[in-house]
Amino acid sequence: MSRALPALLLLTACNNMVQQPRYDAYEKSSLFPDGKVMQAPPDGTVARDEPEHAAAARRPAAITPALLARGKERYGIYCAICHGADGRGDGYVTTRGFPHPPSYLSPRLRIAPASHFYDVITHGYGIMYAYADRIPPADRWAIAAHIRVLQAAQPARDAERGRADAL
Repeated sequence: MSRALPALLLLTACNNMVQQPRYDAYEKSSLFPDGKVMQAPPDGTVARDEPEHAAAARRPAAITPALLARGKERYGIYCAICHGADGRGDGYVTTRGFPHPPSYLSPRLRIAPASHFYDVITHGYGIMYAYADRIPPADRWAIAAHIRVLQAAQPARDAERGRADAL
């Protein structure tokens, strides 16, 4: 009996989440140090309908060692799990039954413009979902540049040619 009482008290506390106060825009609140309910967006946030966002999507950044390093880092975070560290489409998820994505070393993707990779990252393709909300435009171009480095560093093998034709 004595153990049931604390459990019952915890269950009644859950109802407090249902009855939380609601705040209107521009209302004062003690939730944040500045006393405002509405908070400024984080630095670097650009709305999708802003001209800066559209401009970043149209033009790739200049290729620099810093851009390539950033692209390699972002590729390792977002892409390598599926596409593999070397871009052959044999990432970790394929060992768990996930379908193999296309190899970046296939002839079709070797001749694709960098904007193709940018668009696929932005909008998704096939079973790959869009990363537009996760990867800013500058990082998408950096990843596309890193994919070009992967392609230049590895000659195409017959296995990639055959698998690319099937995809």
